[in-house]
Amino acid sequence: MLKLVVTDLDGTFLNNKGSFDRELFSETHKMMKENGVIFAACTGKQCERVEELFEGHSDIWVLGDSATRIKRDGELIRDFPLDKKLGIDLIHHIQSYEQELVVIACTKEAAYVRSDIPEAEYKIVRGSYKELRKMNDLTAIPSELVKITVYDKLHRSVKLKQHLLDQTYSEPVYMVASEPAWLDITAADVHKGKTVQILQELVGATKAETMSFGDGENDVELMHIAEYSFAVANACENTKAAASFITKANEENGVLLTIQKMIHLMN
Repeated sequence: MLKLVVTDLDGTFLNNKGSFDRELFSETHKMMKENGVIFAACTGKQCERVEELFEGHSDIWVLGDSATRIKRDGELIRDFPLDKKLGIDLIHHIQSYEQELVVIACTKEAAYVRSDIPEAEYKIVRGSYKELRKMNDLTAIPSELVKITVYDKLHRSVKLKQHLLDQTYSEPVYMVASEPAWLDITAADVHKGKTVQILQELVGATKAETMSFGDGENDVELMHIAEYSFAVANACENTKAAASFITKANEENGVLLTIQKMIHLMN
């Protein structure tokens, strides 16, 4: 019996243009609701950006901001903040390490970038954040942090992660180089797998009743919390190795077609 479907967005559910087949999704989501199956997006994107993408659809759970916040139909259900003092210290170290890195300081209200961010990089960041603001000094951010994300156009996220580990930041934070250009930093033990487990408790779904989809390094945990775990064909090798199954690529509507097949098998 299937009760819960959890999917990553970029590189998994979304195509390479950052969009999706809306007609196919409407058809699939209707099938899911008719069969009592819950749909959840679990992503590094800001919750409000995800809500923007799925505008017009209700009953969608959003585990956004690198799974640090859980929302449903516009209501914040749960969040998992990052210690502000530690976060500010991290921002200081990252900016001191390399001035050209784009640091994104994320709060419940908005994501913040430095005022001097180049326009081309601002557009890239805007693709993941609806509420995006500029400020001169990120270390003076007034709100509670939920995560820090770093964008590096030179694709050195793994190197940056190792640098921060060398600075004794192995605890109490969770760091993952989700892609070569992106590094996500959250509170310790806050990641997609852990947050989905909380969602499972909230909606009353077991691992045996869960299906998951992913492509990146930060989706490996998603493969461990679902009996039916799928890596898309374009996924990284670590996610493929952790998955129970491989499905079609993001460009081939692998997620939606697989959901439809599973529902047909249920009936």
